[in-house]
Amino acid sequence: MKSGKNTKMPSRTDWKRIDAMRDEDIDYSDIPKLGPDFFKNAILWPGPKKQITLRIDPDVLTFFRKHGRSYQTTMNAVLRKYMEARRAAGVKTKL
Repeated sequence: MKSGKNTKMPSRTDWKRIDAMRDEDIDYSDIPKLGPDFFKNAILWPGPKKQITLRIDPDVLTFFRKHGRSYQTTMNAVLRKYMEARRAAGVKTKL
Protein backbone atom coordinates (compact mmCIF):
# COMPACT_ATOMS: atom_id res chain seq x y z
CA MET A 1 0.00 0.00 0.00
CA LYS A 2 1.30 3.40 -0.89
CA SER A 3 1.02 6.55 1.17
CA GLY A 4 -2.53 7.49 2.13
CA LYS A 5 -2.82 10.72 0.14
CA ASN A 6 -6.60 10.31 -0.13
CA THR A 7 -7.21 10.78 3.61
CA LYS A 8 -8.04 14.00 5.44
CA MET A 9 -5.57 13.46 8.26
CA PRO A 10 -1.88 12.85 7.64
CA SER A 11 -0.87 9.24 8.17
CA ARG A 12 1.47 8.42 11.04
CA THR A 13 2.44 5.17 9.34
CA ASP A 14 6.00 4.82 8.08
CA TRP A 15 4.93 3.87 4.53
CA LYS A 16 8.49 3.69 3.20
CA ARG A 17 9.31 1.03 5.80
CA ILE A 18 6.08 -0.85 5.06
CA ASP A 19 6.65 -0.73 1.28
CA ALA A 20 10.19 -2.03 1.77
CA MET A 21 9.07 -5.05 3.84
CA ARG A 22 9.12 -8.49 2.32
CA ASP A 23 6.34 -10.99 3.09
CA GLU A 24 8.84 -13.05 5.09
CA ASP A 25 9.42 -10.05 7.41
CA ILE A 26 5.79 -9.84 8.54
CA ASP A 27 5.06 -11.22 12.01
CA TYR A 28 1.86 -13.27 11.94
CA SER A 29 2.29 -14.76 15.43
CA ASP A 30 -0.68 -12.85 16.88
CA ILE A 31 -3.08 -14.16 14.22
CA PRO A 32 -4.79 -17.46 15.09
CA LYS A 33 -4.60 -20.36 12.66
CA LEU A 34 -7.75 -20.81 10.60
CA GLY A 35 -8.99 -24.37 10.90
CA PRO A 36 -11.72 -26.34 9.15
CA ASP A 37 -14.45 -24.83 11.38
CA PHE A 38 -13.61 -21.35 10.14
CA PHE A 39 -13.98 -22.35 6.51
CA LYS A 40 -17.07 -24.47 7.20
CA ASN A 41 -18.82 -21.39 8.58
CA ALA A 42 -17.40 -18.93 6.04
CA ILE A 43 -19.88 -16.89 4.04
CA LEU A 44 -19.47 -16.98 0.29
CA TRP A 45 -19.47 -13.55 -1.32
CA PRO A 46 -22.70 -13.29 -3.32
CA GLY A 47 -21.15 -11.17 -6.07
CA PRO A 48 -21.95 -7.66 -7.26
CA LYS A 49 -25.30 -6.21 -6.27
CA LYS A 50 -28.10 -5.92 -8.83
CA GLN A 51 -29.92 -2.64 -9.31
CA ILE A 52 -33.69 -3.07 -9.35
CA THR A 53 -36.87 -1.08 -8.92
CA LEU A 54 -38.74 -2.08 -5.78
CA ARG A 55 -42.04 -0.73 -4.50
CA ILE A 56 -41.95 -0.27 -0.72
CA ASP A 57 -44.71 0.96 1.58
CA PRO A 58 -44.00 4.57 2.64
CA ASP A 59 -43.84 3.76 6.36
CA VAL A 60 -41.35 0.94 5.74
CA LEU A 61 -39.15 3.21 3.63
CA THR A 62 -39.31 5.97 6.25
CA PHE A 63 -38.34 3.48 8.97
CA PHE A 64 -35.22 2.36 7.11
CA ARG A 65 -34.24 5.84 5.94
CA LYS A 66 -34.14 6.96 9.59
CA HIS A 67 -31.14 4.63 9.98
CA GLY A 68 -29.03 6.97 7.85
CA ARG A 69 -27.24 6.92 4.54
CA SER A 70 -26.72 3.16 4.54
CA TYR A 71 -30.43 2.36 4.81
CA GLN A 72 -30.33 0.33 1.58
CA THR A 73 -27.53 -1.82 3.00
CA THR A 74 -29.62 -2.34 6.13
CA MET A 75 -32.62 -3.34 4.01
CA ASN A 76 -30.43 -5.81 2.11
CA ALA A 77 -29.18 -7.30 5.41
CA VAL A 78 -32.75 -7.74 6.68
CA LEU A 79 -33.79 -9.44 3.44
CA ARG A 80 -30.70 -11.68 3.58
CA LYS A 81 -31.53 -12.81 7.14
CA TYR A 82 -35.10 -13.56 6.06
CA MET A 83 -33.81 -15.58 3.09
CA GLU A 84 -31.34 -17.51 5.29
CA ALA A 85 -34.05 -18.28 7.88
CA ARG A 86 -36.39 -19.60 5.19
CA ARG A 87 -33.63 -21.75 3.72
CA ALA A 88 -32.71 -23.11 7.16
CA ALA A 89 -36.39 -23.97 7.73
CA GLY A 90 -36.41 -25.88 4.44
CA VAL A 91 -38.93 -23.61 2.73
CA LYS A 92 -38.76 -24.13 -1.02
CA THR A 93 -38.79 -21.13 -3.33
CA LYS A 94 -40.96 -20.94 -6.44
CA LEU A 95 -39.15 -20.31 -9.70
